[in-house]
Amino acid sequence: MERKPYQRIAASVMVYFAEYRLNFQEMTEQARVCFESGDWGAIQDLSAQRIDLYEAMVAAAVTEMEHLLGEELYLSRLWNKAKPYYRRLLQQRTDPELAETFYNSVYCRVFRHGQIDDEHMFIFSSWRDRLINTGGGIYQTYPLAEEGGVRVLFRLLQDLPFQAPWESLRRDIRNILLRARTILPLAQLSERGAVVQVIRSLFYRNKAAYVVGRVHLGEKSVPFVLPVLNNGQGKLYVDTLICDENDVSIIFSFTRSYFLVDVDVPSEFVRFLHTLIPAKSIPELYSSIGFYKQGKAEFFRNFVSHLEQSQDQFIIAPGVKGMVMTVFTLPSYPVVFKVIKDHFSSSKQITREGVKEKYQLVKRHDRVGRMADTQEFTNFSFPLERFSTELINELEAVAGSSLRVEGDRLIIRHLWTERYMTPLNIFIDDALERQDATALFHAINEYGKAIKQLAAANIFAGDMLFKNFGVTRHGRVVFYDYDEILYLTDCHFRAIPEPLYPEQELSSEPWYSVGPNDVFPEEFSLLTACDPSVRKIFNELHGDLLTVGFWQGMQSQVRQGVLVDVFPYRQLNRFPRND
Repeated sequence: MERKPYQRIAASVMVYFAEYRLNFQEMTEQARVCFESGDWGAIQDLSAQRIDLYEAMVAAAVTEMEHLLGEELYLSRLWNKAKPYYRRLLQQRTDPELAETFYNSVYCRVFRHGQIDDEHMFIFSSWRDRLINTGGGIYQTYPLAEEGGVRVLFRLLQDLPFQAPWESLRRDIRNILLRARTILPLAQLSERGAVVQVIRSLFYRNKAAYVVGRVHLGEKSVPFVLPVLNNGQGKLYVDTLICDENDVSIIFSFTRSYFLVDVDVPSEFVRFLHTLIPAKSIPELYSSIGFYKQGKAEFFRNFVSHLEQSQDQFIIAPGVKGMVMTVFTLPSYPVVFKVIKDHFSSSKQITREGVKEKYQLVKRHDRVGRMADTQEFTNFSFPLERFSTELINELEAVAGSSLRVEGDRLIIRHLWTERYMTPLNIFIDDALERQDATALFHAINEYGKAIKQLAAANIFAGDMLFKNFGVTRHGRVVFYDYDEILYLTDCHFRAIPEPLYPEQELSSEPWYSVGPNDVFPEEFSLLTACDPSVRKIFNELHGDLLTVGFWQGMQSQVRQGVLVDVFPYRQLNRFPRND
């Protein structure tokens, strides 16, 4: 019996979603081989390819349906019928929420982000809060009270799906137990019912594989992460034990690349992670394990729910106004909304499309914990009543082409969302006003480290003014203004030539030629001209950033393919490796 057009739509979307998931899992499975062989570049390539995969499969699905259905594809009434039929196809899947989001992506591409409503697509998931039978479960349980710490750790490490040998299992177990005794309540370790639960899948990112789990001690549950590293000779070792919730949260930060991890039942996986780090939102957790489109969908649902439960109004985001973006926020919600301005400052040599390309570059690149992840939206709808006349006037003045009003809704044609952070310039001014030398020292040190770690990842921040960096709730300094970033290897670092005569030095114009990607590190001293104490701290800690030698040396290192160790935990917490 020939399928009806709406059935073809649903079936085609499901076929391409299934292929997407299969390819996603195959890419993820390659991570273990790359990790054990020390092929770090391949792991980064896999991460970027996996991001591209989603859009490629959505585009392929639309092309196939255009071929099958022709103009019928653009009849919205067929999608109205396709949605419930597609929902029935989800019954046997363990990833139905991802399948719904994939359907939404195909629909939005067909209708160019128009006609967005729950009648034709899954604005609200039909699988929210439903438990899915996981069979053997996503985690392995070890009876700590019955078997003791040594035996449990031995079994746990031996059960990990590695094929490479351990450098010294005995030493690693000793290190873990010694650290655990300083962190965990020892009196409860032997309590009846105390267990260790470990996610069966490993979390691969850059040079590490992370073992993630929790220890149940009576009514208390303690999260833990064991980073496993390769010693460069094909043998593995445990680098540290992380049990503090804030430290675990940093590992799953929105400023880092997505993990390569095998996930059969995403909703249960995220639910387990949320018990470990409840301060981390569900959208961020989905994104952290590679489902960034699902993270985007969950963010939208979470945001709509928040609007229904709050009454405050949107405001221009605190900080210095940008020359390329206008940014606003809702004080009760930790996110900013960034809209491209209609006209840029004359000093900005970039186009609207160029800005979009920069944000996509950041999405695909290793963010090394120093660049904020963003979500891109088209035709984002806001309740008009939550915008003051002052804010509406501001948005119309600088980004009017991106706005339209439909009834009681304000539609913004294109924007990015990003986690709210305290702008670094505001943080520094506050520390100076309070005369908080510790906070000031930490902020300037973090600022310099952020620039250096970005450089090690082949990113030159371009506009490095304090206003373009933010301070997270964990005190980390993160870059978030991407319109001037370049690959470090595309830059030409030069020393400022000596003037031939005094009049040249006094001139308002440079007396030397300046190419498009020429960079003069000596000029960075202007960044810290705001206060003598700021300049003193910066020069003492990161004065090498003012030298051509530092930047050219970093370029050489990047060109040689050196991947610098930038781990999401403190160096002083790493285990000793002497037996």
